[in-house]
Parts: sequence; C-alpha cells; structure tokens
Amino acid sequence: MKTPNKPMNAPAEVYLDLLPLSGTQRDVLHNAVGDPAESDAFLKTHRVLAGADSAVERADVTDPVAASQATRLGIGFGESLVEAGVVREDARGAACLAATPPLARTSMAPEPWITNPVVRGWRRFRGTAPKRRSIEGASHVEPRWRRAGESRRMVLLFLVIVQTCVATWYMKAVLPYQGGQILEVAILFLFALLFGWVGAGFWTALMGFLQLMMGRDKYSISASAVEDAPITPGARTAIVMPICNEDVARVFAGLRATYESVAAAGQLDHFDFFVLSDSYHADTCVAEHAAWVELCQAVGGFGRIFYRRRRRRVKRKSGNIDDFCRRWGKDYRYMIVLDADSVMTGECLKRLVVLMEANPEAGIIQSAPRASGMDSLYARFQQFATRVYGPLFTAGLHFWQLGESHYWGHNAIIRLAPFIQHCALAPLPGRGAFAGAILSHDFVEAALMRRAGWGVWIAYDLDGSYEELPPNLLDEVQRDQRWCQGNLMNFRLFLVNGMHPVHRAVFLTGVMSYLSAPLWFLFLTLSTALLGVHTLMEPTYFAEPRQLFPIWPQWHPDKAIVLFTTTTVLLFLPKVLSVLLIIVQDSKGFGGPRKLMTSMLMEVLFSMLLAPVRMLFHTRFVVSAFLGWSVQWKSPARDNDQTPWSEAIKRHGLQTLLGLLWGALVAWLNPVFLWWMAPILVSLLLAIPLSVISSYVTLGRKAFDDKLLLIPEETDPPAALVATKQYTDENRAKRKPGFLDAVADPVINALACGMGTARHRDAAPVEKHRSEMVEAALEAGPIGLTEPQRIKLLNDPVVLSRLHERVWIEGRAPVWLREKAPS
Repeated sequence: MKTPNKPMNAPAEVYLDLLPLSGTQRDVLHNAVGDPAESDAFLKTHRVLAGADSAVERADVTDPVAASQATRLGIGFGESLVEAGVVREDARGAACLAATPPLARTSMAPEPWITNPVVRGWRRFRGTAPKRRSIEGASHVEPRWRRAGESRRMVLLFLVIVQTCVATWYMKAVLPYQGGQILEVAILFLFALLFGWVGAGFWTALMGFLQLMMGRDKYSISASAVEDAPITPGARTAIVMPICNEDVARVFAGLRATYESVAAAGQLDHFDFFVLSDSYHADTCVAEHAAWVELCQAVGGFGRIFYRRRRRRVKRKSGNIDDFCRRWGKDYRYMIVLDADSVMTGECLKRLVVLMEANPEAGIIQSAPRASGMDSLYARFQQFATRVYGPLFTAGLHFWQLGESHYWGHNAIIRLAPFIQHCALAPLPGRGAFAGAILSHDFVEAALMRRAGWGVWIAYDLDGSYEELPPNLLDEVQRDQRWCQGNLMNFRLFLVNGMHPVHRAVFLTGVMSYLSAPLWFLFLTLSTALLGVHTLMEPTYFAEPRQLFPIWPQWHPDKAIVLFTTTTVLLFLPKVLSVLLIIVQDSKGFGGPRKLMTSMLMEVLFSMLLAPVRMLFHTRFVVSAFLGWSVQWKSPARDNDQTPWSEAIKRHGLQTLLGLLWGALVAWLNPVFLWWMAPILVSLLLAIPLSVISSYVTLGRKAFDDKLLLIPEETDPPAALVATKQYTDENRAKRKPGFLDAVADPVINALACGMGTARHRDAAPVEKHRSEMVEAALEAGPIGLTEPQRIKLLNDPVVLSRLHERVWIEGRAPVWLREKAPS
C-alpha cells in the first residue's frame, strides 16, 4: 500500500489509491466515480464498489460503505476468499466472514465443589448431598495395570520413607544437641520434608533411567497399537489452540507448520483446526484476523482452519476450551490441545488418535513435548536440561503412575465425551486469593477424568511434540508466579470426594514444587539462627531441673560429610545417568560425548547459581499468594527478549542486598561457616549480572557455534521446526495491521467488519448506543481511545463501518492512518 499524499479535499481519490488495485481496475473505478472532488464522491465510490461486477454505481444501496465490504475484501485478499464461500452477507447486506463452522451445541455444566469434608459428611447425614453423576462409557473392569501401579507406588513410598528416616537420623547426629532444642527440632522437621521431596525425585529419575535403558515397557501406552495403524474412519479430531495476546507471527507460523505436516502425512481429512482467541488488545485482535485469512489462503485451509474470538472472557484458558466444547464438541470424538508455542508433527498427531482408538478406557494421553526454538543463553540452558534430563523424569513418572498420570494442559489428546460430561470446572467456593475460577486447570481436569473412571496416560516415548521455553529468567519466574497461585488453589481440592489417591498426591506435589522454596529458605534461616545461638550465648549444659549430668554439645563431621555426600548424589546422579544413557544410545545430536559432558557441567554450575535466586522468587510468590496479592496473568514472551540492566536491578536488587547482609552476618558470627553458605551467597551477589548476561542471544548463538548445549532438534531439526522458523521470520518481516487500520484502511476495515460478531437487531436503544460510540470515538481520536473502547468498536461491525465512513467524509483519515510502507 502507498502512503497517502493527496490533499484531503479529494477523499475518494485518496481512498482509491489505498486500495491495492491493478492498473485496469483503477482506471475503471476512477471513470465510474467521476470527479473525486465532488461532495458525494466518497459514497459514490462505495456504491460503485458495491456493484463492482459491472463497475456501475448501485443507487439502491442504503448503506454503501457496508455494502462495499465484500468487494474490498476481494480486492485486498484476492478472489479466493470469496470463492471459498467464507464471505457471506448478513441481514444488513454487509459482509460477514464464516470463520467458524455451524453450531452443534451441547451442555457442559460443572459440579459444585464441596472442599470441606465436615460439610460433606453433614450433608450426607441429612440426605442433602448432591448426587454424583453417573459414569457412562468407562470400563468398570479393573485392568491389570492398576494393580501394578498400586504395588509400585507402595514401593516408592517405602523407599522415600526409609531413606528420609535414615537421613534425618544422620542430621540429628550432626546437630550440637542432637535435636534436644526447639530450634533443632524445627530444623529436623524441615530437613525431613525437603529430603523426602528430593528423594522422591531421585527414585523417579532412577526408574526412568532403568526403563529407558531396558527399552521395554509392557505398560507403555505407545506399545498398545502397531506403528503404521491407520486412523479409524469417523475418528474426527479437533486441534484447538487457545491464545491470548500472543505473538501473532509465531502463533500462526507454528500452526501453519503443524497443518502442513498433517497434510504431508495424508491425514487432513481426520482433523480440523481451531484458533480460540481470548485476546483483548485491539491491535493484536486485528493482526489475528489478517493472519487467519493469510494462513487459510496460503495452505488452502478455509473450511479446515477456524478462528473464534470470545467477547466474554471467563475462566481464562479452561473457559475458552469449555466454550469450544459447548459449541462444537459433539462434532468430534477427540480434541488435541496446543499451546501458543506448540508445534506437532502429522505423524505424532496421527499416532495419538490411533492410540486413543486402541485404548477405549483412556480419557487423556499426554505427549512429552520437547523444548526447542529459542536462542538466548538462558533458554539454551533450559532446553538442554529438559532435553537431556527430562526423558528420565517423564519415563519415571509413567513407571510410578501408569494410567493415573499427569496432564500438562497442552500437546495432549482428550476424549471429548467424558471431558464434556465430567471435566467442567466450577469456581472454588469462598472468598480470597484461593477462591474463584481455577487457574491451573490441567491437573484438576486429569483428576476429574480419572475420578470418572478414565485413564490418564503419558506417551513418554512419542516423538514429534515440541514447545518453547521462556527466553530469560524474569519471564520464567513471571510464569512461575501464575503456576504457584494455581497450584496453591488446587490444593483445596485435596479432600474432595472421589479423587484418586494418585491425583491427591499430584495436588500435593504441585504445592511442594513451590512450597519447598520457602521451606528451604526457612531451613537456611533457622540454621543461621542456630549458628548465632551457639556463637553468642553460653552453652546450656543442664537443660532440665535436677539434671545430674551435663549435656555436652557434640559435633560429628564424619556424619555431616556422609549426609552432604548422600544429598549431592541424590541431586546430581540423575543428571549423570541422563548423560550416560545418551552416550550409550547416541550422543551425536548433542555434539558428541565430550561436548555433552562439558555442557552438562556448565548446566550444573548454572543451575546451582540460579537455585537460590529462584528460591527467593518462589518464596515471595507463596507469601504474596497467602496475603492475597494480585497476580498478573500475562502471556509469556515468545521471542528472544533480552533483560535490560535497569529491569534486572529492579527485580534482583533486594536479593543482592540480602546476600550482602546475610554474608556479613555469617562472617561476623563464624567466618568458617561462610564456606557452607558460599553457594547461596555467591548466587545472590551475582543475581543481577547473571540475569542480564544469560538473556543475551549472542552468547546463546556462540554456544551453538561451539557445539555446546546442543540438542538433536538443532543439529538435525525436524521439518516442522524448520518450517516454523521460516514462517515466523516471514511473518515478522511483514507489517502487522492494527486497530487504526481497522478504522481507516479500506481493506482492513472490511476484514474487521466481516469478523465482528456483535450483530444486533435494529432497535432504538441499540441505534442510540451505536451513535454514542461513534461520537465518542471521533471525539477521543486514535490516541484517546481506551483499550476497552477499541475492543467494543471491533466487536460491532455496524459501528466500525460508520466510524470508517465518518473519518473519511470529515477529513480525519490522515490522523487515523498510520505510516505505511510502500507495497
């Protein structure tokens, strides 16, 4: 498009110049319009556009600007948009884009939570307790794997308890008074909790290592169907991607790569794609509209790729999924949920459907997505860690949980009938930070699916599932704050009736993922306090009245060394085993054995430096959740954003100050103790430069050039990831349309009007409100409009069309049109 440089006393001529017309089209329209300086030339232009087939003005049109929308769409996006049957006509004669399939409504109503077991018991005693829904379709025959899972989990519980008891006994012997003081009792209690948590992770990784090393798993969900089995006819699957104010270029690039991979696998007839938008930034919404049309045109996806933006944003992502299920869920047997950064291959998607068909008792099958696609040094460390160590922990989770496993909310297939019947989420009762709409919906949906008798599996050995990770530390902890709040809320469901013990344990581990940070911080604080007590106060030799013999403080450095060594083994042996497994199988994709070992040592050092920083962030998140402080629920960054020094100082300044003060206190009490505190203190003192430097893309790319922190998805990238990168770069090179274009640009206005969904019937109150909206928009101007006002204008195509007409007739268009790059 060209930058308008015509005088505004000829708006019709400027308007025609903005339309991407061919030379012949421009000459025909100019001749049909006549003198562009005439007062009615602008409306005459639209009457001509409305009858563009004959290039003759349509005098019978009452609203020429609305009537010309279909023609403007054809001019701007090509005739394929009209030929695909997407452009319809509403009751007013304006264009209406069929971005979604016909409705097939079904009911999806949640059961109210009764989180208090006393209340539940009282209602049951009085006979007023609500009846549980009948379980339809699930098999009531106890499968063999459930008995195996119960036996395995008993072994895990035994191992963790015995291990923790032995370690706590050693810790008791390390303390000066062997747990004889209140402060020491508190330290022992915290130590037992934290050591048990570490021990559970160790045994999970160890069993995952053995499972992957043997290469045989009779309970693997992936082994339940032959490799090349076709999809059963009639197994229709919806691939849904909920988004909210995301990077539009990356979202639609990943979706295009996934679509093309499905097409290459010859499976398009079995899948439909849905982009479910909850975006509330007007510029993003307009960019999504254009990206959807361009994607459909590029791949011939009209009728297979659909787009819907909700006007009522309730329950965030879970509400968006529920909205899809109520509108179109009955048309499909399965649903595969993607995140905004997800990419899945056609073979992986086909395999998930085949596995569902082969396992009629399965309700959810979760793939194990692999992280890839980011270039910052921080992201490369995280990608390397999840790719190298992640398979052990995922396989270990499967070993202990089998069909009572996790669902992570994306890159998973769901059986829609039981999901609709049992997995709608009611808000948590009460008031405060832990009431209201459930934030971390995935664990709860898995628990409800299992409560209804359906299995929840992890296909840990399934290839072709990918995601991206945050590019820097601050973006990661922002995401962690949301997850922390959600997991703390979910713990209220721990005692809800009917939940399986495994999913009660999942709620508990979700809480411990974040509660372990303040417990660790408290443990370190109490240890420092114990140091202060024994340094500044006289020893207490006679603690009890009439005590005959003194109690002497004792130190056992040998037991302290044993305890330290054991803890180190539990923490780092899984990483060593992960590397050994890769070397045994094939380390070429990781740069070879030497580069792989070097990368592991680098990652271990990096994770040690970051652990105390994360501890303080998570501690603050837990405390703020209990205090009821609000949580920002923003979409994570999808690009290689670098952390500015100013932002790092703002976010890490208090942590650095704490490290200085803590180190000074320990040095004053006992300088020798600084050696034990060094990993904590050094981390806090380096938090600011570490946060900034690790976000550098240049360092990440240099590590790649040096073959460090490599993963196979980079050394031999799959076609879907290569395509995602290519399409992302292409999309970002284009100019994205925004809200101002939706008001003033001829083509983008037609598109935004066609995508508008608030098509109310004509009535006096409605017309009055529309007039008020137009006048308010003209008075405020493009800068003065608030975001909610912009969204309301986008929602109502009549208002947006009238605003478009007014800004051009009244000569306001130059104010609304942003600078455009020449086409």
